[in-house]
Amino acid sequence: MAEQLFFEDINVGDTMPELVKGPLKKTQFVMYAGASGDFNPLHTDDEFARAVGMKNGAISHGMLVMGIVGQAVSAWIPQKYIKKFGVRFVGMTQQDSTITVTGTVTDKRAEKDGNVIVCDVMATDQDGEVKITGRFEAALPNRE
Repeated sequence: MAEQLFFEDINVGDTMPELVKGPLKKTQFVMYAGASGDFNPLHTDDEFARAVGMKNGAISHGMLVMGIVGQAVSAWIPQKYIKKFGVRFVGMTQQDSTITVTGTVTDKRAEKDGNVIVCDVMATDQDGEVKITGRFEAALPNRE
């Protein structure tokens, strides 16, 4: 669970704690298919995936990797403060990949509705290949 953070604790250029997950296994892809209802065989059937050009078999759902990014964000910033979260899917994630999520604070501003920080996030695999880029905004309280 995320610790309480205050607007004064965060500065532009700060990095969020890194999260490393994996290696991701096909079993996780199948479990995610069941949870999401997305049973595209590209994510669950190695033979089908190879037949359509995925040399290493089934690939992860992009939303599974997005969930890992979300886990990294909410492990740092209490979820109740996160106001916006969006990503762009950049690359496919293969079986046995280890995903590392990093992020850097790019903006900090006081607004009439609260104190906002903006952080760019990225998920890469063990070879440094980018899988997701994204951004989130959080409204943090002042230290009293």
